[in-house]
Amino acid sequence: MTRAGLVALLAHWRRHPVQLATLLIGLALATALWSGVQAINAEARASYDRAAATLGQDVPDRLVSSDTLDLEDFARIRRLGYLVSPLVEGWIEIADQQLEIRGLDPLTAPPSLGTASIAGDEAALDGLLSETGLLLVSPETARALEAAEELPPRQGVLRIARGQVVTDIATAQRLLGIDTLTALAVSPDQPFGLPEIAGATGLSLVEGESGGDLAALTESFHLNLTAFGLLSFAVGLFIVQSAIGLAFEQRRGTFRTLRALGMPLRLLMAILAGELALIALLAGAVGVALGYAIAAALLPGVAGTLRGLYGADVSGQLGFDPLWAASALAIALIGAGLAGAQALWRVAKMPLLAPAQPRAWAMASARTLRLQGGLAALLLATSGMLAAWGDGLIAAFACLAALLIGAALGLPACLIGALRAADPLARGPVSEWVLADARQQVPALSLALMALLLALAANVGVGTMVGSFRTTFDVWLDQRLASEVYVTARTPAEADELRAFVEPYADAVLPIWSVDVTLAGQPGEVFGVADHPTYRDNWPLLTAEPDVWDRIAAGEAALINEQLWRREEIALGDAIALAPGWSLPVAGVYSDYGNPAPQAMVGLEALGARFPDRPRLRFAVRIAPDEAPALVQAIRDEFDLPPGNVVNQADVKELSLRVFDQTFLVTGALNVLTLGVAGFAILTSLLTLSTLRLPQLAPVWALGLRPGTLGKLEVARTALLALLTWLLAIPVGLCLAWVLLARVNVEAFGWRLPMLYFPGEWLWLGLAALIAACLACLWPVIRLNRLPPSRLVSVFANDR
Repeated sequence: MTRAGLVALLAHWRRHPVQLATLLIGLALATALWSGVQAINAEARASYDRAAATLGQDVPDRLVSSDTLDLEDFARIRRLGYLVSPLVEGWIEIADQQLEIRGLDPLTAPPSLGTASIAGDEAALDGLLSETGLLLVSPETARALEAAEELPPRQGVLRIARGQVVTDIATAQRLLGIDTLTALAVSPDQPFGLPEIAGATGLSLVEGESGGDLAALTESFHLNLTAFGLLSFAVGLFIVQSAIGLAFEQRRGTFRTLRALGMPLRLLMAILAGELALIALLAGAVGVALGYAIAAALLPGVAGTLRGLYGADVSGQLGFDPLWAASALAIALIGAGLAGAQALWRVAKMPLLAPAQPRAWAMASARTLRLQGGLAALLLATSGMLAAWGDGLIAAFACLAALLIGAALGLPACLIGALRAADPLARGPVSEWVLADARQQVPALSLALMALLLALAANVGVGTMVGSFRTTFDVWLDQRLASEVYVTARTPAEADELRAFVEPYADAVLPIWSVDVTLAGQPGEVFGVADHPTYRDNWPLLTAEPDVWDRIAAGEAALINEQLWRREEIALGDAIALAPGWSLPVAGVYSDYGNPAPQAMVGLEALGARFPDRPRLRFAVRIAPDEAPALVQAIRDEFDLPPGNVVNQADVKELSLRVFDQTFLVTGALNVLTLGVAGFAILTSLLTLSTLRLPQLAPVWALGLRPGTLGKLEVARTALLALLTWLLAIPVGLCLAWVLLARVNVEAFGWRLPMLYFPGEWLWLGLAALIAACLACLWPVIRLNRLPPSRLVSVFANDR
């Protein structure tokens, strides 16, 4: 009996290869989008782990001199008992590559400078200490330098950042053409009982910078990617559920016959479940391969985003991790199970002969629509409550999930209601039949239309978020980057020389000086700002007291960034602890996009009085914009600064906007893919339904409508449903954008953006939806036009 049942059930797929292809492709696409996102996240996290395990994410404290440093200074300070290590840094350009040279002593350098990358590698250590030297570079940099014969031997190391060269001191000095040291790196663990190192050595101590935990810093970015992957997977599952449901309906006679011949229900359910599992494994394997290809195409963009936003060095090359491949196969099995659960439940619960009744499955669909409507109302209400009272990132994403699922489940009822409301607009019996036929087809097409709704809503929501962010970010950059030139010196003495050099050309020289502190229990910064119109006229304040800048200049108050303000729920006038024994009232809040850390601003004199010994290495120069490029070039020629130490404001803004555009490249690509999958869902549904539609089309054909006219009406019906779905997707997408801007962004990044509207993009999206729907119904219409009259006549000969 088992063998006979298998043969009978599997014969359906042989007779309907297009339906099998639909099922396999739908599940493969869903798995591909999900596994692609997971592969990208896995590669990024692997890069973080490699960085944390080797180069480290913290720059150690350094001793610098107003004069020159050499190896004699290093030996003198070591004899005093301090743990320091010589360091040589600089930039060179070879083979069109900007290389950051880092020369160190591999025997004394702390791991954060790169020595962990050669731990246990005696050959690398011998090469570094040899007369010819050795350059440790990333594999990408090694390939780019293959033709550079003037360089010492290179060794590719996965754990070295791209564009960075780690070598020994002598080799670095030879490459840079110097015989001095840049600084002495100070080990964080010094012998107990020694006096303060700066006073004992006569050198200036420059505190290091902490890069933070990259995995934690970028977690919100990866969480957003995962959410998009899940959304794409859900859209793909609509194809799968539609194909499975129709396949089960078409086999209702087979189910009836097998049950009547004595096949136990448990055995029938087991065969059907095994069939779904086999299809899921085949489609999942294809999906993993497609996902790898998608991830490989998108990873360079993600790497650029993470590198630009967070300083995270992520390889642009994708590795294969069996873990995400196995998880993709598991999600394919789970997705197929979810998609087929309803159909299996119907088979299990219907009486023996119920599947043979033509209206049984339609009645079940009507009941399902009523249940869907109630569940949709419940989910939308839940989403509203989470939006109003939810707290935390999980609650924000739960609000999004409830909104999208509730809107999708409520779509059929809304479409039927809209079509009923359009009845008075019908002119003549044909148009009345089109509206009535569209209402009848909504349940059968509901899954494909739900997929289209989700894809359109995601495009509207994400497009609104990105557009709002882009517009706000552009204005914000103009405010924050008000100065024309930004300069960073390498030592305090060089800073004095630079300031003296630029003052004759500049309208003003504004120090940019900060101190690392702990704000509200978290590592942060306090900046000192000069009392100058640059800040009074341009600095972007979200809320402030009327005399805010006068109080800042007098050292009587502080400004804090939006992240700190929202996270700690600080009100204007509340005191904020800036350092032990130093608190100031908050007089204003400023926007600080792109910075996850807390930050405060005080008057320059007030900060200098608290921290008189901290070196001031950065400053902004106010100058006529057309004179800025010449000043930048003059500074570079005079002081031989690295490219990043002197920059034109226009270049900074261009780079920032380029990084911004790169940031949302991946989400845009996922939106396009999701819309494509939704269009494919409509195509597969129409193809599968084309044969089942004959009983509805044959009577109209018999009344005199030609197949060509019927084809045009089919296109009009599909376009009408797509247009209504687009109209319903706009408010859903705007709600999605509001949740992203007002909830997810605030919880994940700490700032809130104003919501702007871009109706022109909605119109283009509506046009894309219409084109996708019309293209999807093109093949079924061609098949209808080619249908022989005998097939239509045979409808009246059958017992329907």
